[in-house]
Amino acid sequence: MPWIEAFHIIFVVTWFAGLFYLPRLFVYAAENPTGTRFELLKVMQRRLLGITHIGGALAVIFGLTLLIKEPWHLTSGGWMHAKLGLVAGLIAYHLWCWRLVRVFARGANQNSSRWFRWFNEVPALFLVLIVILVVVKPF
Repeated sequence: MPWIEAFHIIFVVTWFAGLFYLPRLFVYAAENPTGTRFELLKVMQRRLLGITHIGGALAVIFGLTLLIKEPWHLTSGGWMHAKLGLVAGLIAYHLWCWRLVRVFARGANQNSSRWFRWFNEVPALFLVLIVILVVVKPF
């Protein structure tokens, strides 16, 4: 079980790394909407999204494996249900980032760099809440 937990944590970190940096690339692309820099940022977005997909998928797979092997977590209090709700929200955010990569690829972005700066803060909020739920188990 420790190996599964270790790999779950490794891929959660990988997933979050992508979700932290990808919106930063959106900020830069929104500030540079044409030219060679924009083309480079689109390539970087696409490649980082691929790594983020892998990290997210494996984090979810190892997390579900832990739940299947230790189903008592689902009855140990509401913290796990709240965590799973936040993970669902994080998956939705990831899908939104995927959509935005496609929007930039088409050159159809309508959001400002300021909007993306706020958008960039969302995964940090998810991270704080998830870690508090897992470590403190407040309910």
